[in-house]
Amino acid sequence: MLETDHFLDIDDLSTDELHAVLSRAAAIKDGADDAELPDQTLGMLFEKPSTRTRISFETGMTQLGGHAIFLGPEDIQLGHGEPLSDTSRVLSRYVDAVMARLFDHEDLVEMAEHSDVPVVNGLTDDAHPCQTLADLLTIEEAFGGFDGVQAAWVGDGNNVGQSFVIGAAMAGLDLTVATPDGYGMDDAVLDQAVEIGHPPTVVEDPETAVDDADVVYTDVWISMGQEDQRSEKLEAFEGYQVNEDLLSGTDAQVMHCLPAHRGEEITDAVLESDRALVWDQAENRLHAQKGLLVELLDD
Repeated sequence: MLETDHFLDIDDLSTDELHAVLSRAAAIKDGADDAELPDQTLGMLFEKPSTRTRISFETGMTQLGGHAIFLGPEDIQLGHGEPLSDTSRVLSRYVDAVMARLFDHEDLVEMAEHSDVPVVNGLTDDAHPCQTLADLLTIEEAFGGFDGVQAAWVGDGNNVGQSFVIGAAMAGLDLTVATPDGYGMDDAVLDQAVEIGHPPTVVEDPETAVDDADVVYTDVWISMGQEDQRSEKLEAFEGYQVNEDLLSGTDAQVMHCLPAHRGEEITDAVLESDRALVWDQAENRLHAQKGLLVELLDD
């Protein structure tokens, strides 16, 4: 089992635990590990809608012999009908673990503080550590490990990017980050990567970032809840689109956590090309989360 009680950020795991979860996920995916969580129930709380997060967690629990309960915005009003602390205490009496997909990261922290069962971050505005597990599993599969692999993040320094920066540092993955001025990774995230001992190289020019890249990762520029910033962000991110011109002269594979705004941060031509690891990456949400849940819950 993991030493951490909860999985709120990717670095809630130690480096050794990160590799253990990835190894467990790979073994489960390959059929070499028949781990099960019989009769265990995962409560799934959603303030934000989701395709991959809901389906991958729900399917994962079913495949492990357990059960998942979906609680959407209309089913449970976090912090409105009752305090978050009360909701968390009650859930702890019913389920074996909680996965929450929320806006405010501090709400997730408060839930964890009052929970007697593991709380897993299915996404907040600050972090998306389950996505990072899938990202690292995909890179490990595609390149046979992390040593010598050059990765580039091109685009917004958002929650997905920030978790990936920390995860890459923990895995020893060489990473270059290219973001426009004013849209970079939080200083605290970069400082954490320095403390881990493998910080990214930070640039503004996307061509510089992808020059020697084996894999290029991007995400939407306008995240959920930022629709009022659309015009401003489209102008700021001009030149950061992952397209055939940017990738010309490289053999780089391409990742995107989805959903993609085709024609904005990435083109149809790239997404539909042989470069795309996107669909393996999406599938690996299922396997990575199964590995995490087994490591968290299996005695």
